[in-house]
Amino acid sequence: MKKLGLLLLFSMPLVIFTGCQSRVFRAEVEGYSVESRPIFMHTFGSGKENVLIIATIHGSEPAGEPLARELMAYMEKHPGFSCKHKVTVIPVANPDGLTRSHRGNRNGIDLNRNFPAENRVNSPRYGQQALSEPESQVLYELINRLKPVWVISIHQPLACIDYDGPGESLANAMALRCDLPVKKLGSLPGSLGSWVGNELGVPIMTLELRKEDSELSGSALWAKYGPALLAALQY
Repeated sequence: MKKLGLLLLFSMPLVIFTGCQSRVFRAEVEGYSVESRPIFMHTFGSGKENVLIIATIHGSEPAGEPLARELMAYMEKHPGFSCKHKVTVIPVANPDGLTRSHRGNRNGIDLNRNFPAENRVNSPRYGQQALSEPESQVLYELINRLKPVWVISIHQPLACIDYDGPGESLANAMALRCDLPVKKLGSLPGSLGSWVGNELGVPIMTLELRKEDSELSGSALWAKYGPALLAALQY
């Protein structure tokens, strides 16, 4: 009953009419973590192309959440900014890990190695099988349902813009609007990038913030990296 109440509470759409088109803002509970914490999905707009932005799949990389929330605030204030896209944001993909400042989820599994990519490795750290964790299942089902034209995953601390799949041109467009270089890190075993970019053929950019960005406020993070996210939405 508690979960149902949360779902109903956060599923009410807000429609705003602009010169572009009506923009729908919706917050929903997409699923739950191992410890039954809700994983919220926020959707902005009614464009024909779905795009997906994910933060904090590693709980020890906390700067992605406030940056994602700054983007959400911007989209609410500027509903006509990106008319062709329907923008879905998951600000915290690993709520149990974030609560503990741990990379993995409550089971100690690295969620970013738990996807059904051809290069995945079964292990106690990565999961004994693909999609063994509820959090990775949420992302897997969401991506299969939305079929986004591109995905951005926000990480720390490698200070670059990585990409998998056909994402080089979009990564370059983002790099022009911030001080992070484009750097191809390679496809990691069972990662979201390996599955989305290499298996599905969908461009996925990994926005790797700096380690010290965890000390910054949301507004400071937005000043540094917001223009790169907006460049992607205008791409």
